[in-house]
Amino acid sequence: MATHLIGLLLGTEDDWPTAFEQYLARLAPRIELDGETHEVATERVTIEPFDLRQPVRHALVIDRLAYWYDHPREWLKKIALMDRAYLLNNPFTFQAMEKHAGYCAAIRLGFEVPATWLLPHKVPPENERFAPTASRYNRAFDLAAVGERVGYLMHVQAGVEGYDIFTRGLAIGPQTMVTHYDPTKPLHLRYQVDHDFLTPELGNEIVTFGLSVGAFFRWEFNSFEVIVRDGACYPIDFANATPDMAIISLHYYFPWALCALAKWSLYCAVTGRAMRLDTEIGRWYAVADDPGLGWEEKLAAYRGLVDDYYEADRFAEFCDRHLANAEECMADYIASGEFDDHLVATIQRAFPPHEHEQFIAHYRGLLGAWVNDQRAAVSP
Repeated sequence: MATHLIGLLLGTEDDWPTAFEQYLARLAPRIELDGETHEVATERVTIEPFDLRQPVRHALVIDRLAYWYDHPREWLKKIALMDRAYLLNNPFTFQAMEKHAGYCAAIRLGFEVPATWLLPHKVPPENERFAPTASRYNRAFDLAAVGERVGYLMHVQAGVEGYDIFTRGLAIGPQTMVTHYDPTKPLHLRYQVDHDFLTPELGNEIVTFGLSVGAFFRWEFNSFEVIVRDGACYPIDFANATPDMAIISLHYYFPWALCALAKWSLYCAVTGRAMRLDTEIGRWYAVADDPGLGWEEKLAAYRGLVDDYYEADRFAEFCDRHLANAEECMADYIASGEFDDHLVATIQRAFPPHEHEQFIAHYRGLLGAWVNDQRAAVSP
């Protein structure tokens, strides 16, 4: 019997971690693989001094903290380099919100990123060497002039005005959910329950982009935003160290996200999938620079690199064989009193008392609709 420990490295959030723990306890997978029985346990990681040579107990760590906290970030790098622990996001390419590197990669691969500029700091770093360095080498610039040239200031990026569709996707391993998103709404109303808002061609390009930027940087737990205008796709945001997993915001899509995270974590832990810290950028550039390929052919080639990196066929076979009941188990969990208690407690923490009744009914309705849709999809 082999038991694989999944560590949750968390900050302040408690809604999805508690649901993740409750769901895995219900799923309770006992997986027969290569002549051995495999089980999985979870634990919340604590932050302590550590010896660089100290072995780690975790087979896999889901990180939601190290993008801003340097101590656990260095621990993640240590366990990736020395202990073969699996991390869903490569800590060497996913530092604190390095969005501009993501923009550069997407531009280099041929995606239509709006014009984007990187500006020097308005507030200088706290370093006594900054002032003399700036006096020698920093050139003064007119921010308004940069804004006028780009067209709109948002991370100093051209705004895609008059867009037709705003999408937000969540990519967990090779699994992707693209949603119709309205950033102008309050947080609990931004994700629209809408299943047919993209043509197959646009859907394929957006999914391929989200999976490609993940495979390119070795980011396996990431969200991304793509705007559609006049039939063209414009990626605008796709480096999210802690992608949205909140019940309050995801509502109808929360069960899918939780199930996808569980399946990919189980696959990586049980099969002993090794992290590929080398990014093999040359393979991607060979596609981008091939003059004989049109855009649709490049998308297909990128998808091939994605499937290779994520072991897509092997993952699908693993889920079919060992986790065929994962969605049914999720529907039972979401419909359970255990989850309803957790949902109510989450809502009570998130909203003022006079709004509790309204939002309890609101979220019960949305999550109940997912359960109904899920059961209808699998019924004979």
